[in-house]
Amino acid sequence: MLNDCTRHGRNYEALSLFIQKVRCSSSFGLDHQVLAAILKSCAALRTTVFGRALHSCVVKLGHFSCHSVSKALLNMYAKSGALIDCQKLFGQMRTSDPVVWNIVLSGLSGYREYYDRFLSLFNSMRVSNEAKPNSVTVAIALPLYARLGDIDGGKIVHTYVIKSGLEAHTLVGNALISMYAKCGLVKQDAHAAFCSIGDKDVVSWNAIIAGFAENNFMDDAFRLFREMLKWPIAPNDSTIVNILPVCATLNKNVACYLGKEIHFFLLRRTEMGTDVSVCNALLSFYLRVGCMDKAELVFQKMESRDLVSWNAIIAGYVANGYCLRALDLFQQLLSAKMFGPNSVTLVSVLSACAHLKDLQVGKAIHGYILRHSCLYADTPVANSLVSFYAKCNDTRAAYLTFLMIPWRDLVSWNSILDAFAECEYDTQFQEHLSCMFGEGFRPDFITILAIIRFCVCVSSLVKVKETHSFCLKAGMFLGDAETALINAIIDAYAKCGKMEYASRIFRSLSGRMNLVAFNTMITGCVNYGLYDDAFMIFNGMSVRDLTSWNLMVQACAGNDCPGQALSLFHELQAQGLKPDAVTIMSILPLCAQIASVYLLRQCHGYAIRSCFEDARLNGALLDVYAKCGSIWSAHKLFQSTPVKDLVMFTSMIGGYAMHGMGEEALCLFSHMLGLGLKPDHVIITAVLSSCSHAGLVDEGLKIFYSLETAHGMKPSIEQYACIVDLLARGGQINDAYSLVAGMSVEANANVWGTLLGACRTHHEVELGRVVADHLFQVEANNIGNYVVMSNLYAADARWDGVMEVRKLMRTRDLKKPAGCSWIEVEKRNSVFLAGDYFHPKRKIIYSTLSTLDQQIKEPFLFDKINMFTYGI
Repeated sequence: MLNDCTRHGRNYEALSLFIQKVRCSSSFGLDHQVLAAILKSCAALRTTVFGRALHSCVVKLGHFSCHSVSKALLNMYAKSGALIDCQKLFGQMRTSDPVVWNIVLSGLSGYREYYDRFLSLFNSMRVSNEAKPNSVTVAIALPLYARLGDIDGGKIVHTYVIKSGLEAHTLVGNALISMYAKCGLVKQDAHAAFCSIGDKDVVSWNAIIAGFAENNFMDDAFRLFREMLKWPIAPNDSTIVNILPVCATLNKNVACYLGKEIHFFLLRRTEMGTDVSVCNALLSFYLRVGCMDKAELVFQKMESRDLVSWNAIIAGYVANGYCLRALDLFQQLLSAKMFGPNSVTLVSVLSACAHLKDLQVGKAIHGYILRHSCLYADTPVANSLVSFYAKCNDTRAAYLTFLMIPWRDLVSWNSILDAFAECEYDTQFQEHLSCMFGEGFRPDFITILAIIRFCVCVSSLVKVKETHSFCLKAGMFLGDAETALINAIIDAYAKCGKMEYASRIFRSLSGRMNLVAFNTMITGCVNYGLYDDAFMIFNGMSVRDLTSWNLMVQACAGNDCPGQALSLFHELQAQGLKPDAVTIMSILPLCAQIASVYLLRQCHGYAIRSCFEDARLNGALLDVYAKCGSIWSAHKLFQSTPVKDLVMFTSMIGGYAMHGMGEEALCLFSHMLGLGLKPDHVIITAVLSSCSHAGLVDEGLKIFYSLETAHGMKPSIEQYACIVDLLARGGQINDAYSLVAGMSVEANANVWGTLLGACRTHHEVELGRVVADHLFQVEANNIGNYVVMSNLYAADARWDGVMEVRKLMRTRDLKKPAGCSWIEVEKRNSVFLAGDYFHPKRKIIYSTLSTLDQQIKEPFLFDKINMFTYGI
């Protein structure tokens, strides 16, 4: 019965039965079979206390000379980690049995501090005549060489295997495959070892598939899996766990199809489908390919979950942007009280909090970490806290957390440097970069990207050059990160205004040009108005993504080329690309430029059908509806938006301002303040503009003068311009001038231009002269200012002043551009320029205009019409 318990793994039951028998029966015989069996249970349970007691009993009863008992004792010490006792006992045994040597080697291989002793014992076994290594010995030794990365030592063992004729042994072949794969030699050496196995088993196939996958040869791994299916060897749990990550790297449609097939296979094999490691692999697969509903279904149907399951689903939701769901699952994990979250869980959850900028939940997690010292001592968790606070713009908390990290690694330094770069903390960034070098850390490409980002933030071309030089000297352009670094440096030069440097690096890439580099160059050209260069780069691209098209649509829209922008918009769809929210936002300014409500509604309809939930897009749609004259559509969109942020309120108030609906704008602004939203300068400017357009002088002044006390803001130059316009429209020209003269900041062209326009409206010629003198100094080349001043003189019959202004215009070679207008009729835009005779329907237009002109000049006989109408 005792042997039966041990044989079937019921080790606790075996020990309990043994103790009971010894205590209750004096006749119970402790022969070598009983002792060997019970020592096996001790080894399985790793109980050295009971094992040592049995060792004493063995010596007293004289059973130590029994080979099976001594082997069982040795195995107990080896598996329990009592390696000093194990080696001492091995020294006493003096046997040539390879099994005994293998027991000791197996025990030593599990502990890094005993690796040297392992190698010494293995080498002495290999050269001695006592016991020769067998297939099991080789299978124990090769994984250790793989862990050490000692490929030369592994090859020496392989040589011994060939000489000893062990190469065809399946166990040895499998170990060789794994060793070569873990040392990065999978293509030739591992594959050759696989081919040399005469009788391949499922472990052989799993080892070679896993080897190719681990070395990122996914196509080869998948090819071997397909080949395996042709053999009479059925995949097991490990096969499924190995192949699912490979499938996840394939094209999404292919991956989903294969994942579904594997899922069906598992449903037919219930013993595999319920295995927690297989379920975890399937769960991770669905999350990686973005099939969230299927992942959720697998997770909910799992019969048993471990912490890996929870970590996989939480991390998957965060990676796919479903951060609120990730936090909800984290709460469920805590409520279940089955597993405490580990460092992997907390890194994922803190990433979700950072994405949501949820300081409250993040701080609660920080508190949980502080209460569990083992978690706080974990460097990746501390790094995640630094990154979380940095992304929530709490740089002080990020820095204090960084200072409290007990063992900082390079990621710690990268996190705090990135935080300083984001906030443009010049001194702190440079000091800590020096400290990092002082502590012996060598920057990786993440560090360099943070440095480049800092250089761009402070617009330091010199520092960009220094970083570029460091990368060249350190050979950082030769590794895997070459592409990311070169793209970042091109971007940095472009943003610092050195497009010629950016172009030079871009051209030097020649055959290594990538999509990101092309897009970076187009962005730089567009930002600096180099539209022809942007089109030349765009036309030279063999492959374009949606970003490339979006950039060119934006370029055309920004360069007043609406026709070309629309043509590109239609062409990108013809190429099979689906416009995203950025594309639609690029097109919306065109709708405003050409006042096309029809095109605007098409864009809005597409956004609804595509389920774009973007607050900025809704704000932009609302703004363009207002600019196109459809304030009611803007109002409906605002009311239908469930979550209204500051952008939405700003757009709606701006729309009301544009349409002179001051009362409505003030009412909405008051409602927004009641919701607890804090206004910024943009929305304050929109509110003041609405007061100006509606003539609400008192209300506008009240808001302006309460800016600092109520909202903690100092008036901006745009807000001063609004107040000047407000006072001017109300006829308070002198008050407006006094306000401008007493401004705390220097007035710009917008402020002086607003005041000059008011002088023109109210015929304030002398004040207009003073204002014009200031305006012509600030903005000398804007012909509109000269026209306003000329009209002001003309309205007061000051023809000498008119001649003076016109002479000034000729001297400065200023010409008034032709007036332009357009109208949308039957979904088509008609554009008219002053003096333009090229419209296809010009005859009908001019004929109608002539008729209307004659009718206007005819006398209007009101009395006759009334008499005719009412029969008087």
